[in-house]
Amino acid sequence: MWSAFQGRVSNRLARHFRAARHRLPAHAPMVSFTFDDAPDSAAGEGAELLEEHGGRGTFYLAGSLIDRPSDHWQALSNDAIVRLHRTGHEIACHTFSHQNSVNLDEAAMAREIERNRTFFRDIDSSIRLENFAYPYGIASFWRKPQLAKAFRSARGILPGVNRDVIDLQFLRASPLIDCEIDPAGVDRYFDEAIASGGWLIFYGHDVANAPSPFGCTPHLMRHALEAARKRNMPIVTVAEALRRIGV
Repeated sequence: MWSAFQGRVSNRLARHFRAARHRLPAHAPMVSFTFDDAPDSAAGEGAELLEEHGGRGTFYLAGSLIDRPSDHWQALSNDAIVRLHRTGHEIACHTFSHQNSVNLDEAAMAREIERNRTFFRDIDSSIRLENFAYPYGIASFWRKPQLAKAFRSARGILPGVNRDVIDLQFLRASPLIDCEIDPAGVDRYFDEAIASGGWLIFYGHDVANAPSPFGCTPHLMRHALEAARKRNMPIVTVAEALRRIGV
C-alpha cells in the first residue's frame, strides 16, 4: 500500500514539476501511436495497419519481456523487433526489467537504461533508444532530471493533447484501449488536437480481435487511423514528432 501511495504522490509531483519545458509550434497538429511492453500482435497487426495508412509507430520495449511468456499475449521476438526497426518504426525504452520508476534510485535507473540499450544493440547495432515511457505510466518526480539527460522525452499515461508549453519528460498520452475508449471518444481527442494545433499521442498494448484488458481491436485502431486521415493529420513516431517541433 505504501508503494502505491508513493506512486500516486510521485506521479502528481512529476506532473507539476516541468523538467523540460518546450513550446510547440503554432498550429501543427499531429498524432503518434505508441505500444508498451512486448505484444507480438502490436508488431504484427498494429504495425501493418499503421503502414497501410502511411504511418509508423513507437514501441516502448523492456528487454526482459522479449520472447517471454505472458498471461495476456504472445511476446515479441527478436526477428519482429528487427523488422519493426528496419521498416521505420521506432524502438524506445521502457526500462529493462519493467520496474516502476518510483522504486528505482539513480544508480538502479542508470543500470536499467544501460542494460536495455545493450540488449537492443545486441539485436541490431543500429537501434538507438532515444525516448522513454514510464512503466505502468507512473512517473518519478525524482528520476525526471536523470531521464532528461538520457532521453529526448519521457511519456506517461495522463490523457489529453500535448499543447502550448509541454513538458518533454511528461508527455501526455491517451488510451487506445477498448475497455477505456470508444470511437466517439477517439474522435473527441482528434477534434481537440485540431482545435489546439497540438500533438496527440495514443498508447496501447496488443491489437487483436479479442484483446487483453490493455489492448484494442483492429476495428478501433483502424477508426483512429481513418480519423487522422480525414483530418489530414500526419501519423509520426515520437522521434519524428520531436524533430518536427525542434527537439
